[in-house]
Amino acid sequence: MEKTEGNSKRSEENLVKKTCRELGITQKELAEKIDIPHGTVNRWASTNDIPKMTILALKLILENNKLKKGAEYIQKGLSIFSTLKPTV
Repeated sequence: MEKTEGNSKRSEENLVKKTCRELGITQKELAEKIDIPHGTVNRWASTNDIPKMTILALKLILENNKLKKGAEYIQKGLSIFSTLKPTV
């Protein structure tokens, strides 16, 4: 989908497709996750005609996924540091 901002156009990835890609799930799995019929999610992916509340929900899902990954990264770092013995 192309969006116009001022005089420049930029291409923006479909939010349904982006959500599926970043979560590593299919559109069918996304439909199950948000309790929406698969055909509806499929239509949103092909037409980009996504309701505003769904856009907000998908953005929250993506943000939550990003925060979970960050927390896992921090947890791994902490576990590495906890195994190190201090040298004096």
